[in-house]
Amino acid sequence: MDLDLLRTPAPTITALTAPFWKAAEEGRLTIQHCEECDLHVFYPRPICPHCWSDKLVWKDASGRATLKAFSEVHKPGHPGWLPIVPYTVGVVELEEGPTMLTFILRDAGDELDVGAAVHMVPTRIGGRNMPAFKQSRSQERT
Repeated sequence: MDLDLLRTPAPTITALTAPFWKAAEEGRLTIQHCEECDLHVFYPRPICPHCWSDKLVWKDASGRATLKAFSEVHKPGHPGWLPIVPYTVGVVELEEGPTMLTFILRDAGDELDVGAAVHMVPTRIGGRNMPAFKQSRSQERT
């Protein structure tokens, strides 16, 4: 099934999260970066959780990550996802440091491995671009 045809809830976009969703619509992954402590931040926040500075700016992320955990969903929390069950969600650790929960793209027969290298693939889901991740072909552990 074409993921773009799903009737899933749209994300809640606020003034704080708008830069993330604008970048996603453009096929980019952007996250906050603290100019005070030089660490990256995700999910979007008004202050840095590392040093409490409000000097956060948006920077494009590399899109490279490590798969930290994953789960195959057979009973989704919203009926809009029913046409594609089972599907996979996972927690990835971005090369820049933060972790994020994301949709994991898989081809038939793909085996996932915790610790595997994954990369961001802009994906149309329910009428909007979302940052999904796919296991990298090299199978290198990062």
